[in-house]
Amino acid sequence: MEINFKGKRALVTGASQGIGREIVKKLVLCGAKVVAAARNKDLLLSLQKELPSIEIVQVDLSDWQKTEETLKNIGNIDLLVNNAGLAILGPLTEVAEDDVDKIFAINVKAVINVTKHVIKNMIARKVPGSIVNVSSQASVIGLNDHTVYCASKGAVDAFTRATALEYGPYNIRVNNVNPTVILTDMGKLGWSDPKVAGPMLQKIPLRRFGEVDEVVNSVIFLLSDLSTMTTGSNLLVDGGYVAV
Repeated sequence: MEINFKGKRALVTGASQGIGREIVKKLVLCGAKVVAAARNKDLLLSLQKELPSIEIVQVDLSDWQKTEETLKNIGNIDLLVNNAGLAILGPLTEVAEDDVDKIFAINVKAVINVTKHVIKNMIARKVPGSIVNVSSQASVIGLNDHTVYCASKGAVDAFTRATALEYGPYNIRVNNVNPTVILTDMGKLGWSDPKVAGPMLQKIPLRRFGEVDEVVNSVIFLLSDLSTMTTGSNLLVDGGYVAV
């Protein structure tokens, strides 16, 4: 079955680079009208140059009020990907309050804020919808130096389950994808040292890290009519890490 989003309008956050940028490209390829939201205007403009059909929105999602004001003018949305995320890593004993605030502002509060607006719009229009939150394997297992990040992604998973329960009767589905290390440009840089990568790879049954397309394809599947009976779920893109 071919995935076709013609007639659908999608919003992708964290769309300017990495996984978010590739999700935008795949949605356009599948026929969706896409609104790409991110903080970096130059990267958004370069994406729009590649894909002239998309709309771009520059917004700092950590600012609740400005995000609300931006969303009021964004128009109707049928598909949402909450992809924007932030990681500040280190031992718990060195965590500062500002670190916690920054991580939760993007990883949790922004997901709540954007999802709230989109669901209000869907209900007002009496249309079905599909929402995918980009979570992490860190939501279901512990990782060294990831205490606050793990906590934030655990909150995303809990929010996803509760939202799926609350809005399932409106035919609005809400799911997560939960990746392991993914070889974005930043991922390649951060995990290029064999001494760092080796111990993690030994915990992954497939003995490799994930590729960007493997996350993108999982997101597209959950957004599509191929997954119409799936809501409130985690789709692990982790090579079996959590199974160990």
